[in-house]
This record gives sequence, C-alpha cells and structure tokens, in this order.
Amino acid sequence: MKNLKLQDYYFNLPEKLIAQNPANSRDGSKLMLLNRKTGAIEHKYFHNITDYLHEGDILILNDSKVFPARLIADNTKAEILLLENKSADTAETVNREEIWEIIMKPGKKGRIGAVFSFANGLLNVEILKNSEDGNKLARFFYDKNNYNNLFEILDEIGKIPLPPYILEKNVKIDARERYQTVYANDEKKGSAAAPTAGLHFTPEILKKLKKKGVIICSVSLHIGPGTFRPVKTDNIEEHKMHGEFYSIPAETANQINAAKRENRRVIAVGTTSCRTLEGCFLKHGEIKACEDRTDIYIYGDYKFKITDGLITNFHLPESTLLMLVSAFYTREDILRAYELAIMREYRFFSFGDAMMIL
Repeated sequence: MKNLKLQDYYFNLPEKLIAQNPANSRDGSKLMLLNRKTGAIEHKYFHNITDYLHEGDILILNDSKVFPARLIADNTKAEILLLENKSADTAETVNREEIWEIIMKPGKKGRIGAVFSFANGLLNVEILKNSEDGNKLARFFYDKNNYNNLFEILDEIGKIPLPPYILEKNVKIDARERYQTVYANDEKKGSAAAPTAGLHFTPEILKKLKKKGVIICSVSLHIGPGTFRPVKTDNIEEHKMHGEFYSIPAETANQINAAKRENRRVIAVGTTSCRTLEGCFLKHGEIKACEDRTDIYIYGDYKFKITDGLITNFHLPESTLLMLVSAFYTREDILRAYELAIMREYRFFSFGDAMMIL
C-alpha cells in the first residue's frame, strides 16, 4: 500500500446533493449495489434490498438510540452537546450522579466554574474541567423529586443534534422520528448521532427478511462526534479515533461465530456496526458477549475479519467513514462509484441514499 494522504480521499460534491431531508418513505431512497467479485454496479431502490440478502445471512443492526443531546442555554447563545455519561469515572472526585463529557459552543464560554441554566432553570450545568479533544466535563443539576434521570429532562427540553451540514431552516420533518432507526432500543439511549445506514429500514423490510431466513441481530455502539471528527493530518495514519462504548449480546455473538464457522455471510448495517464487530475481534480475537470501548480506525489495506458485506450511506470527502468503506472495497473503486453517484444525482450524507457492498 502506498503512503495514503488525506487528499487521496477527496472528491468534489455539488452542494445540491447534500440531503437536507430524508426521502418521503424510509425505503424509497436509492440503493447502489457494488459487487466486489465482478465489479458490477446496479442501481435500485432500498426496498429492493430483500432480493440481495439470503437465508442464513446474518444482518447486524446498531440499535443505539439517539437522544435529544443538544441544549441551548437561557439568555445566551451558548449551546451544549452531551457526549457521554462519565459519572462512574468521576464518582471518587465528584460526589454527584450526573457528570457528562460535553462539547461547548462557543468553547470560550465554557470556562471552569461557569454555570448555565436551561429551560428557565429546570436544568443547570456547571463546567468542571477541560477534557480531551477540547471537550469539557460538566455537572448537571436538576430536581430529582420530579425527574428520575437526566434523560427525562432531555426528552422535554433537548433537541436532536442534527449534523452541521443539515441546516435547521431546511428541515421539514420531525427529527425525533426520522433521525432515528425503527429498531432503536429505548434501553440503549446514548448516541449523539444516528447510525444513518439504518434509517432506510422499515418494519416491513425487517419482517420480510426474517421470513426469508435472514438472521437479524443487534449490537449497540453509542455514536459520538468523534466518529465524524475531521481528519486534520495530511498523513492519515496520524489521525486518532475517539473511543466509543459498545455492547454485544450473547445471542449476537453466538450467531456470528456460528456463521463464520459455516462460511455464511455477516453483513453490517453501517460503519458503526462494522467498527463494533472489527473492534471486538481486534481486542478479543473473537466475537464475544461483552461491554467495552473501541477506537478502531479502519483505512488503507485493513483486512476485515468478520464483515462480509456492508450497507452504508454516501460519506463526506476525506472522512474516516469514507476511508473505512474504501478499505472494504478499494479506494479507486469507491471513488469511481461516488463519481457515478454524483452523475446520477444520488443524495449524500445522513439523510441521503444508500450503498450496499457485497
């Protein structure tokens, strides 16, 4: 493999192809199919995906749920984006339950000791210290006589944190419903961004796949902005991924291991499902039922150990997601497919169209 540079993953994307809203129906998005063995490319719609998954295939869904992680402070333009609950990590030094890593915008407002109120004082937040990557550690105060946990308050006053390339003024849908997969697990709240490849699935598609004999399993990876953090080093090997929490149930681990023994396909829905599987194998040498963290960074000539197929959206230029997809096929083939997608006016990014690579 040559020494890949950031510019090797650049492509020119017309702004009009950045989807500001999802398709009218979840499964009405376009679907580009790439065959790694033959090099063939087909153009379908997402509801056609049932024709390409077969009995015995294992389909891996990330069932993490996006929570309303964006808060706008009272009487100021400051915003907070909640990333991860750090209460357990700080219990010895801070005797409170709700300690979170956050992003503060603008960052200069987040000086240590600053306190912000939200929803007329329903929730108050104190900045405790600086964290990694320019983030902050903050303490959340609320009336525990009225609320059992912070999520209950966020459900009332928080906003779904749409990506910055989706302009709020353009959004015409209910983000709480459409920026969420139909299989998101309410007990697996924790993502600050959606596993967007899964947004195309409908209950009808999942039911049809099960009837066909496709085995549908779940993992959970709580997606933070680190997944989408821009690569700022020209030498892509120098980029560091932000660690993310994941969990794999015993049933999922057993199904995957059986499939690998029997030479059946394991197909990941989204780069997050893929990173969960590959990250688990990298650390444990197998897929095992566990709760863990992964900062796996997939690029270049990485050899996939578990993933045999990948369903994904069309990603940003020079992003780690594009690098992962390129590693799954080849950089040249993916960039050619992206060029064709632009020519055929596929829609890009979170609310855009889908690609399946087999």
